[in-house]
Amino acid sequence: MTKDYRIAIASVWLSLFFACGFLGCDRLTSSRYTQLMQDADSKSEQGDFERAINLYEAALDDSPRCAEIHYKLALLYDDKLNDPVSALHHFRRCLALSPNGSHAKDAQNSIKRDEVAVLTTLSGDSVVTRSEAARLRNENLDLHKELEARTGTWRSALDKSQASAASSKKNASKKGGSRTYVVQSGDTLASISRKFYKSSARWERILNANKKGIDDPKKLTVGQTLVIP
Repeated sequence: MTKDYRIAIASVWLSLFFACGFLGCDRLTSSRYTQLMQDADSKSEQGDFERAINLYEAALDDSPRCAEIHYKLALLYDDKLNDPVSALHHFRRCLALSPNGSHAKDAQNSIKRDEVAVLTTLSGDSVVTRSEAARLRNENLDLHKELEARTGTWRSALDKSQASAASSKKNASKKGGSRTYVVQSGDTLASISRKFYKSSARWERILNANKKGIDDPKKLTVGQTLVIP
């Protein structure tokens, strides 16, 4: 075997060795990426958003496939953590890595929305156009007028209802014309008359209304219920 032949064989083996080595690294890298993504997705579903973010960030390597990771990070910051500043960063990275990807349009719309949210937070005011403000003001005035009208109607109906109830009560009192009283120890018809009519002279009226229950006008039964006309 000549020296040149041995060198050629060695070169072939070295080439195969390095090729297998690089292929193995790619497989290891791909396997690690897949595992990190699965773990991150799982933590996100469980509500452990901080841990999910750490796992997603560990999988980042600035390759086009990482546009998906940036998109998921942006959604976490936007929807779960209410952090539009961090969400903006990841939406922009998603677009930079995959400007025509499946999430590009949503990322663009989200960037516009989050920019408004950030400006609103910084200014401390609601970002509303003049036309929108005028529309809301007019709607508010219309609602206020409608509320006043309904309040007036309710008050009128309530007043009528109360007046009707008072009238019915008064008529019932006149119609029935009687109350009841439970005889206490020491009561007489005269004392009961004085209690209800401010005069003892109307005791006979009480007697006439309770003839069936009073055997002796001078001896009332304690606990007896009398009708007071």
